[in-house]
Parts: sequence; structure tokens; C-alpha cells
Amino acid sequence: MSIKNIIYILFLSVGFMGCYNRNEPRERVLKIYNWADYIDDSVLEDFKTYYKEETGQDIRIVYQTFDINEVMLTKIEKGHEDFDVVCPSEYIIERMLKKDLLLPIDTVFGDTPNYLHQVSLFIREQIDKLSQPGRRASDYAVCYMWGTAGILYNTAFVPEEDAESWHCLWDPKYAGKILMKESYRDAYGTAVIYAHAKELEEGTVAVEDLMNDYSPRAMQLAEDYLKAMKPNIAGWEADFGKEMMTKNKAWINMTWSGDAVWAIEEAEAVGVELDYVVPREGSNIWYDGWVIPKYARNTKAASYFINFMCRSDIALRNMDEIGYVSAVATPEVLEEKIDTTLAYYSDLSYFFGPGADSVQVDRIQYPERTVVERCAMIRDFGDQTEAILEIWSRVKGDNLGVGITIFIFVVVAAMSGWLIYRRIQQYKRNRLVRRKNVAGKRRNR
Repeated sequence: MSIKNIIYILFLSVGFMGCYNRNEPRERVLKIYNWADYIDDSVLEDFKTYYKEETGQDIRIVYQTFDINEVMLTKIEKGHEDFDVVCPSEYIIERMLKKDLLLPIDTVFGDTPNYLHQVSLFIREQIDKLSQPGRRASDYAVCYMWGTAGILYNTAFVPEEDAESWHCLWDPKYAGKILMKESYRDAYGTAVIYAHAKELEEGTVAVEDLMNDYSPRAMQLAEDYLKAMKPNIAGWEADFGKEMMTKNKAWINMTWSGDAVWAIEEAEAVGVELDYVVPREGSNIWYDGWVIPKYARNTKAASYFINFMCRSDIALRNMDEIGYVSAVATPEVLEEKIDTTLAYYSDLSYFFGPGADSVQVDRIQYPERTVVERCAMIRDFGDQTEAILEIWSRVKGDNLGVGITIFIFVVVAAMSGWLIYRRIQQYKRNRLVRRKNVAGKRRNR
């Protein structure tokens, strides 16, 4: 049985269909497929009111979540699911464009303002790198959230100078205290970057070229470096890294900036000091974006929804709820994010434009210009995806073959969904209390 068939059968067994009456007029239903815990739930309710006010039409939302990009893609590509809006990561957007699985987003909303242009020009330029012949990516995808990959570390056990280099993952003095994100793409990129640390320092190679080199030599180098790192790794984590770090059970976690924000806030509440840094060698910048799949049946509501999500107030609400950073770059967002209690200033003119070259904004959420300049996007592995997955399987010692590895990976993700959901709800309750305290501080600025 082929890998693709395994994934297809699996998604049929663990997936679930939207709860909507097949006899209901489809133009009154908007089907959204998004990452779990990746939106402020009240925004969905507010969109229904907004849509009624702008179009005079009622809309009902069928909302479903996924945990793995490839499962989402399989539902659309193989199952022809009629989702109207989905939120894939950048490499899946690229793959969907290659496979002609996307529809252009409407930019004409009658008397309704067009908010799509409020996405940062920098972000739109990055998304356009995914373009295919005859199809400009920014016509088909609008970035929702973005961030970096880096090192979350416990300041009591790891000095900043160690965390500032990927070398810390290979340093034996931290053996058994390191967690690695369960992400074959980030692992591959990290390995090839560290393998060329000297050349990067000398300026003879570029991060973007390294992370997107899938030549036999590059893949062998990545495998060798990942295997050399493996003895130091205490676990490969998809979600439990934050908890392990806040409890001092791990000292270093290769993770994403949004997860780092969560962990730092949680750790502070229990007296543990964590920090996050993007290593000096460079790293990955990732982007998740809204798209309209080929089999969507309510493209009008889908376009209105994407436009609505680009409003400044909506972007801020979603950011406050989930901890990640919106692609919207308006003066209203910048003003809200300025924190005069910070002891440092950042050049964010690349994101917000002129006038934001020296602002007091959280450096984890919004990386400084010099950080962005040493980072790049990991593109779709394309035909080499299976080869990279085989490397990942060998590194972790699965010895099961890539097909079974994918099968187990997806099943475990599906079975752990409820436990993750419960932890998220607890986090939300804790975050709500802290948010009230933060709001009080803002009012007193």
C-alpha cells in the first residue's frame, strides 16, 4: 500500500465531518478548517454579525480543527472536502499552488472596506516567494500568523551566550536536558545551518540556500549531524515542551516563538525564569495563511472572512488569545504592542514601515531587523519529502519505514487531541487572569 493511501485511509478513520445539514443552502454556511486553539472564539460570533451587516445575509459557521498540515491537505486533495477557508503553513500553501488546489481570494467587497492591504508588505513579499507560473501567491493566500524557530532556555542553568548558538543542542553538558520540537522540517533546517556555522559567519553561504538544499550531500550531512545530536535529546515534543520547561525538567527547548511566549508567561507564574533567542547562525521564519481551497462552495463568505481577519481590532484580539503574532501591520497594532517598561528598542521598520525603526516592542513576538535578516523560510521539500522523512525516521530510531512512521504519527496526534485540548483550556484560564493584570498595567502607562 502506498504512503498516500495509508494517509488517506487514516484520515477517513480519525477525521470527522462538519455538522451541517446537507439540505441547508450552502451560501448560508461557511466551513472553516483551522489549527486547534488558533483563534479567539468570540471572533467567529462577531463575524456572523459583521457579515449580516455588510451583505444583508445570515451565515452559519461550521468550524473544524486539525493538528497536522498533511492531514488537512489530504482531506482536500483526496477527499475533495468542501472547506471554504483553511489555514495551512507556507510550504503547504506552496504545494497547494503547485497542485492547483487553491482559488483566488476576492478583493472586491462592495461598500465594505478592504483590509487585506493591512498585512505587512514584508509578509506579502515573503508569501509571494511561493508563487507558481501564472499564479502570484498573494492572490491566493493571506498570511494570518508568523514567527520564528529558536531556543527557549532556563536562565538559571543556561547562560545566554550558550543559547545564542545552535551549538547548545550538540553540547554534551546539556545531555538529557534538551527537548527538540517534533518537526522534521525544523530539525533538517537546524542541522544544515549548524553544519555550516563557520561558512555562515564568513558570509560565504546563505541561510535560505542551506535550508532549501535537498541534494544528496546536504541530506547526508543533516542526517549525520542529527544523529550526533540525538544522545543529548531528552524527548521529541509536539506540545509537552512548555510544561517540561516550566517545571525545570528540561533546560533547553528548540521551539517556536509563539510557544515560547506561552511558556515564559506560565513559568513566570511559578517562579521559573525562561527566555528565548534566535541563534546567531540563523533560523527558520514560518508563516500560516488563509486560503480558499479548490472545492470551496462559499467563496464569497470565505473572502469576507479573510478580509475581516485583517482588521486591526480582530488581529489584536486573536494575538492576545493565542500568543502568536498577526501579519497585520497597522499603526493601531503597533501602538497596542508598544511597552514602555522594556529596557530595549527594536528596529521593526521592515514590518511596520518608516517610523518604527526604534520602538519598545517584545523582541520575541516581533524579531528585530537584524534577526530577520539572518533567517529564512523553509520551502516545500517537493519530491524529496519522503527522503527527508526517511532521514527523520532513522534519526529517531523508529526503524519502521516512512509509511508506518507517518501512520503512527497521525494516530498519536489524533488520540492526544483531547489531552492537549484540556491543557489548553487550563492555560486559557490562567492567561485570562494575567491578561487582566496586564490590562491594568497598560492603563497606568
